[in-house]
Amino acid sequence: MKRLVLRTGVRWKISIAIAGVGALIAMALSLVVHNAARVSMLDNTRDVQMDRVLLAQRWYETSKNKDPRFNTKINDPSLPRSLQKLMREKRRGTYVDEGNGGTPDIWAAVPLSNGDVLSLHTQFAGRSATVMKDLDRALIIGSVSVVFGGCALGVLIGGQLSRRLRKAAAAAGHVAQGNTGVRVRDAIGGVVRDETDDLARAVDALTDALNERIEAERRVTADIAHELRTPVTGLLTAAELLPPGRPTELVRDRAQAMRTLVEDVLEVARLDSASERAELQEIALGEFVSRRITALNRDVAISVVHESWVSTDPRRLERILLNLLTNAAKYGKAPVEVTVEGRVVRVRDHGPGYPEALLREGPSRFRTGASDRAGTGHGLGLTIAAGQARVLGARLTFRNAAPEGTATPLGQSGGAIAVLWLPEHAPTNTGSFPMMPLSD
Repeated sequence: MKRLVLRTGVRWKISIAIAGVGALIAMALSLVVHNAARVSMLDNTRDVQMDRVLLAQRWYETSKNKDPRFNTKINDPSLPRSLQKLMREKRRGTYVDEGNGGTPDIWAAVPLSNGDVLSLHTQFAGRSATVMKDLDRALIIGSVSVVFGGCALGVLIGGQLSRRLRKAAAAAGHVAQGNTGVRVRDAIGGVVRDETDDLARAVDALTDALNERIEAERRVTADIAHELRTPVTGLLTAAELLPPGRPTELVRDRAQAMRTLVEDVLEVARLDSASERAELQEIALGEFVSRRITALNRDVAISVVHESWVSTDPRRLERILLNLLTNAAKYGKAPVEVTVEGRVVRVRDHGPGYPEALLREGPSRFRTGASDRAGTGHGLGLTIAAGQARVLGARLTFRNAAPEGTATPLGQSGGAIAVLWLPEHAPTNTGSFPMMPLSD
């Protein structure tokens, strides 16, 4: 069961992280400022209430008219219990009742000389509430600005990092495709040095180490094949001088097989060195394939859907077709079909199909996948075919017609399908591709 995976870029991850941190900081600071301002304004209002009550007390005690002034009351029955306690102790005080409506009530009370209590009750409203609303509005606008500013900053920073990583990934992809001259550090460029430079240097060092190892293996392989070529040729010549008989046939067969193996190894070494160049000719692809395959194997069914002229190397193209047909004959089942459609050549057998390792990783020398496909060999045939296709600037792909144990809609078994895609513009003698004029 596949697990759901969300794919996002580094740019947006950094932007979201910065925006989230900015939002948390802005929220925390807004709450702190809001509470501090509210407490400060409530304290100021309580002081004002106390001053008014004290002024009303002086007026009440010095005036002959005993009516309370400034909206004060004598012995208010709704006086909070905490203030009632203070009044019994002959102490003055203020009290804030948060209430349930969201608007606090401010109380201030003082004891009079005759034992009565003078109190003042107002709500925290008017100018104070307006100031708090304006402050909250300013805090909200500031918080939103911080979030958007942090998001924009994250896009800029993350975009730079993401751009460098994409360049590094693209350069590493070119290296993986065999272009070992590409350097990741040069590809990402830039003046600022960060962890991506360390990653690029590590990838470049790994590429150099792999190139040295591959070159050493190629030289050893080529040297061994060169050293074996002379004795194997002598062995084959000596086998021709043996008297006729079954033992002589076995010796000649094994000597010829060894010679073929040595020649294949030498060819692989030449292809790995990237020194091979195509000798181009204009050919009719369908007619060429039909003629060559008929000469190689008359049992192969050939179908030319659409004829096309291509510029390619006939000798290398014939080598690719020979190896694909040989592979189909060894590991597949009849019938073997070859279809030519424009610049595309398909070779199909009706055997068990290519092994999963080949479909996943491509052809590999000295690996045949014998556990999946019956037969023997050294795994060089498809390796050589893929190498020759690269020299031609072509693309050689492999797939299976149907999964193992299933059948096609026509009732046929599955099988292996190799598809050769010849390029529209053939490579030049230097291995590059010509730039065609816009008029063409």
